[in-house]
Amino acid sequence: MKQALGFGVMMLALGGCIPESRIPAGPVPIEGDSIRYETGPCFGRCPVYSVTVRPDGSGVFDGKRFTAVTGERSFTLSRAQYEAFAARLAPYRPASGEVRYAHGEANCTNAPTDMPSVDVRWTRAIGDSQGLYFYLGCRRGNEAVAEALGGAVELLPIEPMIGPRP
Repeated sequence: MKQALGFGVMMLALGGCIPESRIPAGPVPIEGDSIRYETGPCFGRCPVYSVTVRPDGSGVFDGKRFTAVTGERSFTLSRAQYEAFAARLAPYRPASGEVRYAHGEANCTNAPTDMPSVDVRWTRAIGDSQGLYFYLGCRRGNEAVAEALGGAVELLPIEPMIGPRP
């Protein structure tokens, strides 16, 4: 009994020896987690598609309008690509519920019309989800969000499915 107690105390003491750099900063993704990134239409030829990625390396692209590929296509991505994409979006992930940047809302004044939008949904395996809707006309005053959303998709191996930008 004393030996088991001593072993338990030793394990607790050693547990404090994990370097802080090795402790995850946020939630660690598990295989059932996913991130869905979906673009909305504009007045023109903006690509309209959705892409869903998971930490296990699986992804699904669904081209809807003005994309090189129409319909669903499965693809794979590396863990590094998933983590880079997730990290690019992480600062804008709400703790709960959904955050919206849209016409007429306090965080979006004097927005030009006919711009595309991006809708991001983080879903965890335990069933909860968070969302971010960003109308790209809301860029003024929200440049960091717009840049992060616009650049995030470039981290995924889907450029040939989206096609050339107008």
